[in-house]
Amino acid sequence: MKLADLDIIVTAPPPPGWGGRYWILVKVTTDTGITGWGECYAASVGPDAMRAVITDVFERHMAGEHPENIELMFRRAYSAGFTQRPDLTVMGAFSGLEIACWDILGKHRERPVWALLGGKMNDRVRAYSYLYPLAHHKLPEFWVSPEMAAESALALVEQGYTGVKFDPAGPYTIRGGHHPAMSDIETSVAFCKAIRAAVGTRADLLFGTHGQFNTAGAIRLGKAIEPYQPLWYEEPIPPDNLLEFQRVAQAVHIPLATGERMTTRAEFAALLRTGGADILQPALGRAGGIWEMRKLAAMAESFNAQMAPHLYAGPVEWAANVHLGVSIPNLLIAETIETDFHRDLIKGSIAVENGYIPAPTAPGLGIEVDEALARANPYTGDGLHLQMQEAPCDYQSGNVFEGGAPTQTGD
Repeated sequence: MKLADLDIIVTAPPPPGWGGRYWILVKVTTDTGITGWGECYAASVGPDAMRAVITDVFERHMAGEHPENIELMFRRAYSAGFTQRPDLTVMGAFSGLEIACWDILGKHRERPVWALLGGKMNDRVRAYSYLYPLAHHKLPEFWVSPEMAAESALALVEQGYTGVKFDPAGPYTIRGGHHPAMSDIETSVAFCKAIRAAVGTRADLLFGTHGQFNTAGAIRLGKAIEPYQPLWYEEPIPPDNLLEFQRVAQAVHIPLATGERMTTRAEFAALLRTGGADILQPALGRAGGIWEMRKLAAMAESFNAQMAPHLYAGPVEWAANVHLGVSIPNLLIAETIETDFHRDLIKGSIAVENGYIPAPTAPGLGIEVDEALARANPYTGDGLHLQMQEAPCDYQSGNVFEGGAPTQTGD
């Protein structure tokens, strides 16, 4: 059995677009006719450029290879061009293709992917969700309303969720880390207070930031929200200086979580060695794929660190996250996005039940991709999957940022 054919589908979730502007799905077929699905979470270049990168990685390192030779194919891609170092774009391309290989192997052996990773450790995976607006909430007011956030949090808890995430701390800008505005600190505290009052101890608060603060600014904000006992303080500083996470971790009494913008265990290792994070959040469609992150989970065990796979993408990457989560002992929780489009794209083959995702039982990733639906919703815009704000933090008039859901007007 050899990897033979590749098809790439760039599909766009309909507005409001939870999960990003588009998702890059890869369909890999063997010479024996087995099809595997993967998803590339790569956002540094546009989808047309990524098509070329994915095609190059497949043809150069994977075509004609047996899908079980994942370590060999990873080393080829990781070492390409005399590099042997993390490359966000190349690893994003490889990761989706690698996920597809696992889907093929599971189908070939008639076993779920988790069974090929060491077997079932967890019968179910604890899920969490971002706070998204309810039907009666208005945008953009929702993003700066503690009261609306509390309503959304309570609605999730009533569905069985035991973890809710929110990110009210101001803009993520291309200018790098900044000190938070006092208004953003005040808003962040108000969110924590209102959500804690609404859910009590029924759910953990997951405080999200996206690397927007410098080290001192991250410490200021972290100290302000400590009284509300968040389960984590997510990516408080940019990922371009991993040693600084240690300074924040030593100063703030909230576990640090990070990883969505990192790739391969090489980058995560720096955090583990320095104690810079207690919770690792790899995006499996970017971080090297399932096998590379299974290695990371084993490394993390030795440092008493836990895994919380990240998701701001489509349901194919989510399925990969779930299989990893089922197979590891140091699973904390996994991000989930529940929209009709996420559900319909995999025909409801994996779903959240009372706040948990049951271990899939079907072969491979355990999903049935609605290929016609994916092709019927092509991405036609020119934006990136996610984009950062160019304007600086507004210290005078306050900040209204749209969280993880970019406006799709004009896309």
